[in-house]
Amino acid sequence: MGAFLTPTRMAKWQSLAERIVLRVKPWAFLWPPIAFAAGLGSFFLVDRQQWLGAALALGLLLAWGLMLSESLLSRVLRKRGQEGLPRMVTTFIAQMIHQETLFFTLPFILITTVWNSGQLIFALLVLAMAILSIVDPLYYKLAGRSRSLYFLFHALCVFLVLLVILPIMVHLTTGESLALALGLTVLIALPSFWHLVKARTLTRLCLFLLLLVSLALAGWVARVWVPPATLWMTGSALSPEFDTANRTPLGEMTLTPEALASRGLYVYTAIRAPRGLSETVHHVWHHNSQELDTVELDISGGREQGYRAWSHKNNFPQDPTGNWRVDIMTAGGQRLGLIRFVVAADSNEASVADGRIRASGMSRLHLGRFVAGRGESEEDSESEEGVESDESVENVSNEAR
Repeated sequence: MGAFLTPTRMAKWQSLAERIVLRVKPWAFLWPPIAFAAGLGSFFLVDRQQWLGAALALGLLLAWGLMLSESLLSRVLRKRGQEGLPRMVTTFIAQMIHQETLFFTLPFILITTVWNSGQLIFALLVLAMAILSIVDPLYYKLAGRSRSLYFLFHALCVFLVLLVILPIMVHLTTGESLALALGLTVLIALPSFWHLVKARTLTRLCLFLLLLVSLALAGWVARVWVPPATLWMTGSALSPEFDTANRTPLGEMTLTPEALASRGLYVYTAIRAPRGLSETVHHVWHHNSQELDTVELDISGGREQGYRAWSHKNNFPQDPTGNWRVDIMTAGGQRLGLIRFVVAADSNEASVADGRIRASGMSRLHLGRFVAGRGESEEDSESEEGVESDESVENVSNEAR
């Protein structure tokens, strides 16, 4: 190893790296839009062209491996008394990797975010990080002067890439992916807090460990603010009746107490996930901010129109008037969407369950129609299973169709 990494050879490699960076840097502005297009393409092609999504994700992992190898190599060289790679070169490489990560994962975050919830804050954070990564004065100031914040920035990028690629490549559920990503992020963020234990006393070490555990717990508690990056709700509906054969909400009803007591209410959701991903989601019914019932639904990915699932509630409180909310949640506690409606004795104030399927989030833009091969009808799509849950406190039944 020592004969291989001679000072002369290292000087040649450093000079070569500097020349390559100087040639590439004028074209670096093309990298973020390319990464964003790759992320967008991966999001919409992953269920039909899974190999492409896996290839893009694998390329991202290899890029992270190169970045970590460069850091390790620099440390080895410094221990041998040789100079590591120039800071300009290593910072530029790190910037390219951060841009690739942020702009690749940005479409996943933007499309799966429930914008009328706390997930808006997380999405804005990722967007701000992406902007910071392409503004050279801000990025180089962060890398050169605020090393603790820089390590945190790096750790958040790791969190994002794991959140996206784990469900795609190894078919972990979004909850499993979130837990694993959170754990690894805390470990990678260690350098940001290591200066707290320079004294290496038992008290400082205990405080350091307590801080790490607190960070992990805080991240887990705040998971409802983190969108499930590969899972999203494409449509929803409220209806008094349901055609289980065609998985279609039917009928129209003004949501008065009398109508609910006599007919109950169906909540329909279409949820899109990558092929091969199986998830458990919940319809959580709330009345005036108080949780009443939870319906568990098992879904499978790979269908463009979304996996169609519904819950049917028959048992309502004696006085059901007021504001209702149905949260669509993953088993890991991440929000997929929410449906609000009002029950009132006055039909002019009450909501109407009309059976219309309304597009949710970014699906209103019908971005999938721009992808080749997406023009087939719903009947020509991959066969699916339907789930019906009759939620009434008495029972919950699941029936494969």
